[in-house]
Formats: sequence, structure tokens, C-alpha cells
Amino acid sequence: QRSSEISPDTFATWNEHWIMLCRISLLFVASKITKHNLRGPISPNYPSPLPCFAKYLCWNADRSRKQPSALLFNMPHEKMRAALCTSYGENVDEVLSVQDDIVASPRLEIDKPPAGFPDAMLVRVLAVALSPGDVRVMSGKTREFQGPPSFPYTPGGDVCGVVVSVPEEEKNGDGGKKCRFRIGDKIAARFANKPMGMLGEYALVNTDVCDCVPAGISAEGAAALVSSGTVAVLIGDRIQEGDRVLIFGAGGGVGSHLCQMARLQGASYVAGVGKDPQRLMEKPLCCDYAIDYTKADPLAVKEWVEDPFDVIVDLSGGVWPALVKQRSTHQSIVKPASKRGRYLTTSPDTPTFELHSVWAGMKLFLFPALWRAIYTRCGVAGNLPTYSWVMGLPGSSNIVTRTLTLASENKLVPSIDTQGPFPFTTEGVRDAFRLQASRHVKGKVVITVSKE
Repeated sequence: QRSSEISPDTFATWNEHWIMLCRISLLFVASKITKHNLRGPISPNYPSPLPCFAKYLCWNADRSRKQPSALLFNMPHEKMRAALCTSYGENVDEVLSVQDDIVASPRLEIDKPPAGFPDAMLVRVLAVALSPGDVRVMSGKTREFQGPPSFPYTPGGDVCGVVVSVPEEEKNGDGGKKCRFRIGDKIAARFANKPMGMLGEYALVNTDVCDCVPAGISAEGAAALVSSGTVAVLIGDRIQEGDRVLIFGAGGGVGSHLCQMARLQGASYVAGVGKDPQRLMEKPLCCDYAIDYTKADPLAVKEWVEDPFDVIVDLSGGVWPALVKQRSTHQSIVKPASKRGRYLTTSPDTPTFELHSVWAGMKLFLFPALWRAIYTRCGVAGNLPTYSWVMGLPGSSNIVTRTLTLASENKLVPSIDTQGPFPFTTEGVRDAFRLQASRHVKGKVVITVSKE
């Protein structure tokens, strides 16, 4: 074939073959010099040369997609470094640690994700963002619904990583769903079903709830965005231009991103409630006013009673019962339903809870939310706003795509607690879980697992 007819893609493929063959040749030469057994690993960081050589000879890339092969030293080893939780408990020093060469690296063709979702692909983990669900699962307070299939288990649900292996394009040749990701893609994925399985060097993620990370967004930022930024974007859709908005829990993971989303949606006034009001009024949160709930009662601020809010967002839990108590005084900081006042929440009245049966779950989540949503929309709620529960994230990647796009356009800035990102060590992971359990996080708790 004449050189003028050879495409750049062909040159790239030949170059990749040449590099791989050179690497394998060097391994053989080194083994002869050191008298090393080719069937065993060269070191803890490098796999066995002979199996890798066999994998390379069998490699057959899909030329139509121009997808690169899984390079020799990016393939997972048989064992990996991972965080392990040995039993239920709230004392992280007793139940949580990071172990080397104990946990088997997940295999896409054989292993099932511990969270039990379909349509998985294998990623090399870069960063993991913690959430209240991670602490709740480890405590065992919701073990009947969110408990791991066995112990020890690897915690962590929201992740940023690099794709190492993807499923077959068509299942059984029946025209099934095709994987839209390629080896080498940097992706961010939120957890599906249960927050577990991500705090290791490699993990299986659900392809339905992730998307590629745009250039310019760090792995830690992407993990924070997919974890809490997605919720903030979902709540932000309920905020209208010109609204006056008050956010309880404005300093946390969701709150730090929602302050930005409220402004982006065109809110005329944004106020936040948290332990660090100064931070809430600084960039990128930019609240117009903020209050420390430990020093003043947000429901009794005179200026807010005189000029009530259109929207209250309760991210901390317990604000609704306080609003009901104010009902008889006819002095409220939020407009009534008749004037389009809205109350949005992601939490039950008790932010920390135990759940061991379906009936208990219905009493905690379904019945109160359903009753409040009905009677605040029937004209009998008096001066109460309409009540809405807005925690249901869609089971698709649309919200992830929107969130990452906003960040790539510099409209939404990832918010990470300044104590982190935490290192991927036993003490680092324990410190991260302690901070998350304290419920006084300033942004997101993020753990850096590996470098990009």
C-alpha cells in the first residue's frame, strides 16, 4: 500500500503495536539477565510478562471505533489496594482500614458489582467523594436495604476514574445496548442502588449514570460534582427567576453547589444558613446574606419576616415542623402556598435515622411527604408553603451530563472541603469518614485514590 493511502489512524495503530512489542521484548531480556520466571510477577507493581504477552497477541481492537487497546501496564493486577470495612459500626478506627494486596481486582467478564447494578464497566479509580449514605451504610442503620452482600466490603459510591475495560458492544448478537464509552475515557459516575465498591484502585461502575469528564475539570472536582452537584442542579430546576431563596445547610456538599445554582437560575436574593456564614458570602457561593444557626434563629430574622422568601430549601432536616409551629403567629419567613411559596427538601425531619423494615421506611419517608404535599396544595394550609420532596435522581446520565457541562462552562465550581482531598491511606480514609459523619462539612469530602 502506497504511503499516500495510509491514514493517520493506521500509523497510530502501527506505532502502538511497535511500543507494545518493544516493552514485551525488554521484559524477556530482563528476565534472562535476572533469571526471572516469566510466569510470576516481576514486582508488586508489574504483572506477569507471559500472560500479558498472550493477552496482547489476542488483542483485536474495533477499528471502526478507533478505540485504543488496554495498554500493558494499565491492566489491573490480581490484587489491589482498597478500603475495607470489616463489620457494621460507627467507630472508624475499629471497622475501617486500607489494605494492600488483599482484595481481588474486579473482573468485568466474571464479577458482579457489590451494589447489584447491570451494565457495568471497569475503571481505574482516581477520586471518590463521600456522602451521608456512605456513613449510614457503614453504621448498619439501614442494613436491610443498603447493607453489603458480605463482609468485608469496600465503601464509596461516587467516583471519577479512567475506563480500563468496557463490555461487549452487542450482547449475544441480538442488537443489545451498546457501550458508549471507550478505553482511556475519563468518566464520573454516581452510585447506583447502594454506595459501595468504589474505594479501591479499580471498580465496576454503572454505565447508565455516568458521563465523560470535560477537559479542565480535576478528578476530585468531577467526583464532587457527580455526588452533590447533580442534586443541586435538580433542585435548581425548581427555582425561578426573581425568587428570594433561603437555603438551610448551605455550607454542605449539596448546599455549596445549590447556592451557585440559585444565582444561575436568576434568583434575586440568596441567603444561606450554616456554621460559617463568612464562607457562604464569599466566592464561589456568593450568598447575599448568611446566618450562623448556632447564634441566631433563622426563623425569627426581622428582615426576613417583613420580606418573606419565595423558596425555602431544607438540606439539613427539621425545618418543616418549626414552620408549622409558627403557623399560629401569622409571621413566617416564607410566602404561603397561595402566593407561590415553596418548601423543598431532600431530608426527613430527622436527618440521622435507622431503617429496618418497609413499614418503617413508609412512615419515615412516604406518609409524611405525601400528606404534606396534598394538604399544602388543597387550600387548607393557611400560611404554609407547598411542600415538595425533590431527592429522586433519574436513573440516566442526563443530570450528570448537565452538571459536568455547567462546570466546563465555569458556571458551576466544584466545592471541596479545605481539609481534603484526603490521601488514600488508612488514616486519610478514616479522617474523611469522621468529617463526613460530623455533619459539618464545608463542601464535599473527597479522597484522592490515584493520580491522573
